[in-house]
Amino acid sequence: MGNCCGRSLQAEPNQPIGTAQPPADSRYRKQDFSMVNMKDAVHAYRLKSFSYKTLKAATQKFSEKNFLGQGGSGHVYRGWINHCTMTAAKPGDGHPVAVKRLKKGGAQGREEWLNELNFLGRFKHKHVVKLIGYCSEDMHMILVYEYMPKGSLEAHLLRGVTKLNWSKRVKIAVGSARGLEYLHTATSPVIHRDLKSSNILLDKDYTPKISDFGMSKFGPQGDKTHISTRILGTRGYFAPEYIATGHLTMKTDVYSFGVVLLEILSGSGAVKRYSDGGDGDLALWAGPHLSSRPELHRLIDKKLRKSIQMEEAYAFAEIILRCLNPNPKIRPTMTDVVNSLEELAQNTRK
Repeated sequence: MGNCCGRSLQAEPNQPIGTAQPPADSRYRKQDFSMVNMKDAVHAYRLKSFSYKTLKAATQKFSEKNFLGQGGSGHVYRGWINHCTMTAAKPGDGHPVAVKRLKKGGAQGREEWLNELNFLGRFKHKHVVKLIGYCSEDMHMILVYEYMPKGSLEAHLLRGVTKLNWSKRVKIAVGSARGLEYLHTATSPVIHRDLKSSNILLDKDYTPKISDFGMSKFGPQGDKTHISTRILGTRGYFAPEYIATGHLTMKTDVYSFGVVLLEILSGSGAVKRYSDGGDGDLALWAGPHLSSRPELHRLIDKKLRKSIQMEEAYAFAEIILRCLNPNPKIRPTMTDVVNSLEELAQNTRK
């Protein structure tokens, strides 16, 4: 399909780290992003307002054949939009988008919907999923994103969608780290709070993008060292101090990212199933294997044996161990993690 106009649904080019700018009005810095200021905010973020009729047509009445997946707050469908008129298009004729429909009812889901709109609306980065628009009509609350054709990192690692070789896994690790670094070093820093392999989506070239900001929080301001909050997220990714105290910091995300790196290396999920029917956190089980070179081979995904060099595996394991340090003060910043992963990537066999 030719480009009939200058408008595009593609993600905008990467911006330098720390340049994400919220609207000038300080109201948009508040966590309780209400419907009262939503219209002003979406105008500032330049988001498209879609009608429910348009999105219903774009997804073929939210048909099962267009179903992509579901999260705690809603179901996601593939749809097609004419990127010139921003109206519904027939499959194959328009531009594919991902349409997340909030489950009806529930204050938690509504809060997460508003949170997602607030955070994703303000950020434009190569490694953060682009929010295109929204629908808030009657009881219908819907968000429209760029479509990520390769799905989630989790699907590739755990459900065998494809066999990711080592160089692709390193590329995904580096890109994801850059996205998280961007959030942590933005003008108004953000803690993702639910970083996991299912929230890292891949485009057609396996470029990773962080998604799902429903639980995200702005980082501590001024002389504050943390945010005290209720514990939300996903089992297997919780930092130990977050479980113990409810204190949320950037280092909480770093721990979660360490678990994602561990999944990339091992091909296992964040919660490990044992032969006796029990389970436990992968990070706790993997610790002794990560810290012992003779034991590390037992941890590495069998599908990587032909594409990974052990020296690269040792270097990757060292980065994981630093991220998973029980003491958050000793954990690296995401800038440190990016630097370490980029150095590893330069030495990785293509």
